Amino acid sequence: MEKLIEILEDIHPDVDYETCNDLIDGHILDSLSIISLVAELEDEFDITIPAVDIIPANFNSAAAMWKMIERLSEE
Repeated sequence: MEKLIEILEDIHPDVDYETCNDLIDGHILDSLSIISLVAELEDEFDITIPAVDIIPANFNSAAAMWKMIERLSEE
């Protein structure tokens, strides 16, 4: 999870990713940020994020992203 937080902080350093639960709904991450983030997550964690998983529920918080990463790592 620490590496995920580092990646997120590179995109928007002024956000408290430990507690923020509305990264998408609160318009903190926009579509370009998500595209960049998907590419970085795929490279860093050696996963493939299918289009069906690129939904707000999976990107609204660092915890939700981490849960998705863990699930995709197991597949």
